Order: sequence, then C-alpha cells, then structure tokens
Amino acid sequence: MQPTTQQGSSRSTRAMSRPMSNRLAQEIATTVATLADLAKLASYSLMDTLNCDPDAKVNGADHAPRQVFTGHYVPVNPTPIKDPEYVAHSKNLFRELGFADSMAQSVDFVRMFSGDISHVPVPMRKVGWACGYALSIFGTEYYQQCPFQTGNGYGDGRAVSVLEAVINGRRWEMQLKGGGRTPYCRGADGRAVLRSSVREFLAQEHMHALFVPTSRSLSLYVSKTEKVSRPWYSDGSRSKDPDILLSEAVAISTRVAPSFIRVGQLELFGRRARRKEHPKAMEELEKIVLHLIEREFGDVIDKKLTIAEKVVFLAREFRSRLTSLVANWIRVGYCQGNFNSDNCAAGGYTLDYGPFGFCDVFNPHYQPWTGGGHHFSFLNQPVAAERNFHMFCTALRPLLTSPTSHQDALRQLDEIRSGFSQVMQAQMEKMWAAKLGLGTFHAALFSELETLMVQTPVDYSIFFRELSTVPDDIGPLKKSFYKGSERATASTHTTDETDAEGMDKRWSEWLAKWTSLLDSARTSNANAAPPRSREEISRQMKLVNPKYSLREWFVVPAYQQAAAGNYSLIRELQEVMTQPYAEQSKDVEAKYYRLKPSAFFEVGGLAQYSCSS
Repeated sequence: MQPTTQQGSSRSTRAMSRPMSNRLAQEIATTVATLADLAKLASYSLMDTLNCDPDAKVNGADHAPRQVFTGHYVPVNPTPIKDPEYVAHSKNLFRELGFADSMAQSVDFVRMFSGDISHVPVPMRKVGWACGYALSIFGTEYYQQCPFQTGNGYGDGRAVSVLEAVINGRRWEMQLKGGGRTPYCRGADGRAVLRSSVREFLAQEHMHALFVPTSRSLSLYVSKTEKVSRPWYSDGSRSKDPDILLSEAVAISTRVAPSFIRVGQLELFGRRARRKEHPKAMEELEKIVLHLIEREFGDVIDKKLTIAEKVVFLAREFRSRLTSLVANWIRVGYCQGNFNSDNCAAGGYTLDYGPFGFCDVFNPHYQPWTGGGHHFSFLNQPVAAERNFHMFCTALRPLLTSPTSHQDALRQLDEIRSGFSQVMQAQMEKMWAAKLGLGTFHAALFSELETLMVQTPVDYSIFFRELSTVPDDIGPLKKSFYKGSERATASTHTTDETDAEGMDKRWSEWLAKWTSLLDSARTSNANAAPPRSREEISRQMKLVNPKYSLREWFVVPAYQQAAAGNYSLIRELQEVMTQPYAEQSKDVEAKYYRLKPSAFFEVGGLAQYSCSS
C-alpha cells in the first residue's frame, strides 16, 4: 500500500514509487538469464531521435573537457575500472526486471557494468552517451561553473549512459556513475569512489522501499587495484571541511530510471532558445521537451495535442509529481542537501545521491552538506522545489512566446507556475495529517508538536514510529527523546534538566489533544464510513512512518569494511533497509532502531560533509 501523499499519475513514476508485491514478482518469470538476452531488449530512443553533438567523435573517444555548443548528447565510451570485483546487486530490481541473479557475477555482465562495453553483444552499441545541462542554484542562473564560463561545458562529468532497454513493456535507461571522463568533466577524473558509491547504491533501494519515487540501483563493482585521491576527514575529526587527502578505491554503480532528463537539461536548451545562440536552438528545445513527454509522461499526455497544449499539460503534471515527491522526502526524513536544478529529475523522482542525509534528531534546518546552507535544508525543501519549478517553467516559455495564438497557453503556464506554493502546501498538510493518523491537518496541533520536538529534542523517525502505536501515555514516545549530554549535543536549544517534569507535562497535554482528535474522528461520520479502531489507525500510521532509516552512522562502517574487502555489512544493510516498515527480528531492532550515540554528533564525514565523491 502506498502512503497517502504519493499521487504520481504516470505509469513509470507509480511503478518506481512502490516495491512490487511478492505475488506479482513471482508471476514475472526470469526472461533475462544472459547479457545476450538483455541485448535483445535494447532500444536507444535518445540517440535515435535526438541531435548528436556535431563536433563529437563517432567512436566515443571524447574524454577531454571542451565546450559543447549544440546537440542533445555526446557519444562517449566509458572508461573501465581496473580489475573489477563484485560488491552487490539489487535483488529486488533484478526480480522486477526478470533478471537472473547469477547474471550479476557473470563475466560479460561484470565487464559491461564496470565500464567496458567494447565486447557487448549486438544489437547493443559499443558507445555510450553523456548529456549537457545548465545550472541554477535556488532559482539563479549560473554560467561560470563550467571551465569556459559560458555554460557550454557543464553536464554529465562522470555519468555515462550505456543502455536503454524495453523490459516488460517499460523503458529503462542504465547509467554508469563513475564511468570516466566526458567532455563535461571540467578537468576532473570522472571517477566515483567506493564510499560514495555504497551510499548511493543503498540509498536508492531504501528510498524505493520507502515508497518514494527514485532512480534505482542495479549493481556495484569496485576496482581491486585502481585508486584516486579525495579530500576527506580524519577519524574523529570535528572539522566542517576535509582535513586529509585520502587514497580510495574507485567503483562504478549502475543506476536505472525511465530517463535521466533533469530540469537543468531543459534549462540549457531553454536558455539557448531564449538567447538564439544557434539556428537550431528552438528546434532542439522542442525536441527535448517532446522526448521528455514521451519518456516520462507518455501515458498521461495525449500525442494528438498541440505542442502548446502538451507544454501546459507537462507543467501541471510535473508540478503534481514534484510537490508529492518533496512531501514524501520530508515524510521519511530525507534531505537532498544540494537541490540545484541539475539535481532535480524532470520525471519527478529522486536523483543524484550526493550530499544527502536522513535526519536523526528533528531539526527544521537540518542540512548534511556544509555548503548547502539554509536554502537546501530539511524543511526548506518545498521552497527549493518551487525555485526549481520556476526554472522548469522558464525553460518551457520560449515554446509559447510565439505565435500570438499561444498567449492563452502562456497564461495557463504562468498560472500553474504561480500556483506551486499552494499545491505544495496542500501536499505538506496532507502528509503531516497522514503521519499523525488524522483525516485533516490541524495547524495548531502540529505547530505545538514541532516546538516540542525541537525543544526536547527527539529522533524524527523513532518518534513517529512510536506515535504510530497510539500510546496511552508518553512512555513509548520517550524512546525517541535525547537525554542529558545527548540532548546538549543534539540541540542548540538545551532544555534545563530541572524542567524535565515540565516537558513531560507539556508532552502529556499534547498527547491528550491528539488522542482526543483521533477519538473524535473515529466516532464522527459514523454513517458515512465504518469508524476506525485504534488498531486500524496504528496500522495505517505504520505504513506512513517507517521503522528503519538509512542513517549515516550505519553506512560509514559498511563502506569502511568494504574498503578492506568485506562487503557483508553492505549486504546486511541492503536487507534491512529494503524492509523499512516491517517489524524485523529483535537483533535487527537492537542494532538499527536506536538513538544516535552522542559520540557521533558533529563528526566530519558522518554528521556533516563538504562533498561526497
């Protein structure tokens, strides 16, 4: 069952937003047992329908930074990692795609998804592709981030797509993260390290299991011999900035989605069309917009509509998805950290797990990335989303600026754009009501709760999970309370210990108000629907409030052990975190359902980080 906040109307987004039931998974027989089987499903819609960079090298040997002035993609060969070793694959995604688990460790599959596509079976292609995009930060356009200060050198710097395939009637794109340099690498090495690859691999499948639309994880391979240097934190460092240079193993994770089109990608072509940078600028903008519709919105936008009608429909649908997505992020305690437009998927799902984090202690201003500031903090994500949506609409506007017959469509687009905050607020209120087990949002009750959660302070996930038991007193809720030295570390607003009794009284009063609302909702409208029992309310709340969250202090030991060749903790986390709503074993609960230890607060690379590469 999906949480009540999820309203994605596209088939692809709906499918990405919830795990497949066991029964349905069993009904899909394994049809892909070898790479040759997968090759038969290849279908390269982006390269076959969009414009190739005319300055590109046909053979894909295009790895030096350069300006890309036109075209939707550049053919690029990924750079294989040396001596690849299997770390993990997503058994859930393999099952959904009909892949045999044995493929993940087969020679040809490992070769391809560790970056060597020179031997792939036909009709697979022996060249991948990378795409350019623009950058806007919190609604401000930037050009100087590319080496040429023109915006023509910014894009997929280390992500290389290697396959599109139609599997069980749905199109999937497979992209290598850390696949080597592209023309957009801006002088970097094009690699991802094992540490960040483990984080993204685990996070994508965890988010999917949380019913949050997201790109997916297919496989993860690490090089046994190739390393790169990265700035990072020394053990126990309290620094906000990395204080050492670390030699780390390189890795390639394969992420999967219906497409990887970003808001920043539309922005790039919108800017070029707006500024008439080249003769085909408007044509390329229209092509990428129609391609986005085909890939992500094809089942909800009628192909027979005019381009103006499609643009309006697209804006309305994307607004619905984006507002729902961000409400779901906050529902599960997720903070994107760096929610620039280039990290905002135009399909309406979570993309680019860089400096993300799941909050432990509830803090409206929680921000795992030291460079993110307040504008990308936890409860400011709805505002950041609105800025990205405004850039999305700005990118579409050139398609409606002429002829004059499009003025009505332009007016509708502006209305959709200006209505974002109202739709976002409605999604947020619906989400908070669902987390509280209420049919409608009660602003005063929530405001009081938010204040108590900050002042106590509480663990965000544990608090709402304990509240989901519908307790008679505050005893169970205290499992989520940080106490003593933990409280002092966890919050800038430290409650005096002598006021503990006063806080307990305030919590008891709040709980009484909440249970009174639950009881009144149960007994009212009895003629309209059967009243919900407390057991039913609890059951429904537990479908919205997860028990297990991918906390950074769980992940750090996993990638540290992996660096020494031990992948068992990665696989254990994979198992636990793909069942986040389940009541798992007592051992799992003791290990993964607990407060953050005080020793882990303010530790660099764990409580905060400047980057995650």
